Amino acid sequence: MDALVEFKTEDGALVVVEGVDEESGARMVSRGDGPAQAARTFESALDGVRAAAESALRVFRDGTLKPDSVELEFGVKLSAEAGAVIAKGAAEGHLVVKLNWSPGPSRSDAQAADPS
Repeated sequence: MDALVEFKTEDGALVVVEGVDEESGARMVSRGDGPAQAARTFESALDGVRAAAESALRVFRDGTLKPDSVELEFGVKLSAEAGAVIAKGAAEGHLVVKLNWSPGPSRSDAQAADPS
């Protein structure tokens, strides 16, 4: 079973999550039976996921496909030492990208039809 990991937010609130079991030799230990204390804030643990999302959005908004909307879904696991980790495997979660186009004239057609 994965261990509980306690993160603090930048505002000082506590967030307890079910974290991944870490396979390395170094492990975070808890005080007593409580959750392991994360080495980073909750926000800083998610920085890599935010950077991955920003990068993926740049790829899909580059002007080639021109979707009306882009939806990204990441499977994320939290680790006391590593922070947020994009999950591996379809059963655990992965990156899902949904691109949507609305029916009807494209934006470029609508702009060409409007002479103003």
